Amino acid sequence: MRRFTPGLLLVACLLLTGGCSSILRSPVPAEAHLDATVLGRDDLRFWGDLNGQAHDPSTLMARANELQDEFAGIMHTEHNYLAISGGGAEGAYGAGLLVGWSDLGTRPEFTMVTGVSTGALTAPFAFLGKEYDDELKLLYTTLDSSRIFLRRSVFSIIRGDSVADNAPLLRMLEEYIDEDMISAIAREHRRGRLLVIGTTNLDAQRPVIWNIGRIADSGHPEAARLIHQILLASAAIPGVFPPSYIQVQTADGSTYDEMHVDGGTSAQMFLYPSRTDWRKVMDILQVKGTATAWIIRNSRLNAEYDPVRARLPVIASRAVSSLIRTQGIGDAYRIAAVTQRDGVELQMTWIPVTAPPNPGREVFDPQYMTELFDYGYRRVKDSEAWRLIDLHDISAGE
Repeated sequence: MRRFTPGLLLVACLLLTGGCSSILRSPVPAEAHLDATVLGRDDLRFWGDLNGQAHDPSTLMARANELQDEFAGIMHTEHNYLAISGGGAEGAYGAGLLVGWSDLGTRPEFTMVTGVSTGALTAPFAFLGKEYDDELKLLYTTLDSSRIFLRRSVFSIIRGDSVADNAPLLRMLEEYIDEDMISAIAREHRRGRLLVIGTTNLDAQRPVIWNIGRIADSGHPEAARLIHQILLASAAIPGVFPPSYIQVQTADGSTYDEMHVDGGTSAQMFLYPSRTDWRKVMDILQVKGTATAWIIRNSRLNAEYDPVRARLPVIASRAVSSLIRTQGIGDAYRIAAVTQRDGVELQMTWIPVTAPPNPGREVFDPQYMTELFDYGYRRVKDSEAWRLIDLHDISAGE
């Protein structure tokens, strides 16, 4: 997706044309945005940068009985957490790795799965396990750009909120994340397992973490639609794809909308809030043995030398690519720091320099994605994918 330079042209277009958008909104008033609820509930999401007593050890101990009731199904068990990063078409690497891991017979059941951007699209399949591997493979080896987005005309771009229309992606989400799959997610949620997806509330400039399992289990008639909106938003690169306008309610019963975009705008990957004393959480849940966090970084960590043409779109695209790479490295350091603090073993994988190169023919090139899927599949089958993390490896790549 970092090669989608028209999205960068949009920025310049908006700067020149000013406020000519034809998108009508009803944004949440500033004084009410902290308390807005969705589907009539206040427990379906939380701010990803939340401060407060909810993360303090004393508060966690006070809620011990409540936590044990909610997560009874994962008490006295081994804990494995999976975080899947963004990366656009390079999400094929993580998809291939997951399918190969299943076929190897060593893939654990994940207590918690988190996802951002393309990782958000992978996460529901990873959460539900091997029986959804065929759909995951199909998703990442047969897609082309036409099944993800439609390019808009210049006039639509000037008056709209994005370069492309992601209606095809929404139709695909409705096809794959159907009622049966949502019911399966709800069932696993009742066992205490967590499926959480990150978006960015662009109005508030803050990350939002959505409890997809709780939404699926809510029984609300709009639950499926909200899940599709969240997944669509998490992969909505600002300017390239339109935001998701999610309806919320304020305390006085008024309805407004929030603008949600790519979770990668806030973080390329996340595990759990860094301010949470996770060691205390594990003590309360009486976790068996040492918990393990598995991180799939659908990107290349090594810097690549490639002379840049002296043209605005090319320079801007290269700058954004560099920003995404370094942000991902920073996120990896943050996760490494909190897992080391909390006594969680950290295993990480990323796309090495030996992976097939992206020819750059198209944003979503099924031939390249199939090659990368097969590469991830072989890498885990050959026991080369996972590395017990060393901070030097995060920045140096391979």
